[in-house]
Amino acid sequence: MKLSHRHRLLLTGLVALITTSWVNATDLGVIGPTYEISEPHLLRMIEQRLREKERTGELKHLEEEAKARGIETVTNPPPIADIRTTQTARTFYMDPSFTLDRNILDAQGRLLFPAGTRKNPLEIVSLSRHLLFFDARDRRQVDRARELMATYQGRVKPILTGGSYLDLMKSWRIPVYYDQQGLLTRRFGIHQVPALVSQEGQRLRIDELEITK
Repeated sequence: MKLSHRHRLLLTGLVALITTSWVNATDLGVIGPTYEISEPHLLRMIEQRLREKERTGELKHLEEEAKARGIETVTNPPPIADIRTTQTARTFYMDPSFTLDRNILDAQGRLLFPAGTRKNPLEIVSLSRHLLFFDARDRRQVDRARELMATYQGRVKPILTGGSYLDLMKSWRIPVYYDQQGLLTRRFGIHQVPALVSQEGQRLRIDELEITK
């Protein structure tokens, strides 16, 4: 449904009003005579203010700022906190097994796996590619990433902890991923990058790699 110009203004104003303040109201009943409210209708007041902002160009400026912030967030996500360039290389292992907290049923409602079952996903599916975490803002890490991708003949999934994945995709012409909100680095216990995650048997090997000066 296409909104009219007036409705778009009202909707913008209402969203701004709702998201900036919350008012708790209590019904106290009727205490005395009631009279018609003489103040302008709330929606009309909002519309009037928005039209004034539109006339002065302030509304367009605010819309352009919001659009620019959205583009910047997508093209340059905020770097993952508490991830630093590797100072001392280390290697450690992780058991990806997990314990079910609920029963797993099939489409007919039959029990497949009861709650409390412990499973290792590597028993079912293998890690087909190495996972390489690095910060694209650091040219040394980018160069090391290219070396590793050549060493493993492309069997590497590049995942950024900082920098622009879009710029890197344009340059490398391959998919480049981003560790949104640091979910993967926390899961793997990674604190230094570049870091390479590989499968060894039924566990994962994590190497936090040194880089040359």
